[in-house]
Amino acid sequence: MMAATMSPDNQIVIPPSFVAVYTDPGRHKPREPWAHVAQRYELCEDMAQMLVNPASEQMHKLGITPDDVAHTCVQGLLNPESGLLADEAVWVGRRLAELLALGA
Repeated sequence: MMAATMSPDNQIVIPPSFVAVYTDPGRHKPREPWAHVAQRYELCEDMAQMLVNPASEQMHKLGITPDDVAHTCVQGLLNPESGLLADEAVWVGRRLAELLALGA
């Protein structure tokens, strides 16, 4: 189990995989304030959770894997209208695949 990072300003546990979205290579601290990282994490986690049911339906309907359906979702989330940064969209896709695999 991976260790989680907790924001000093609140009790939200932010996984290292998400903190990495906001951390430049070779650095240890995010380039954005913790409050911003926490807000974006909540948005991205909510997005992944919201996509579980429709993605699961598509997975079973089309006979595709969790990774396949997550990849398709990422392609949609890469649209600027999604409100997500590209790295956030990729993280949502990984989290969605993880959630789908756990439910399988």
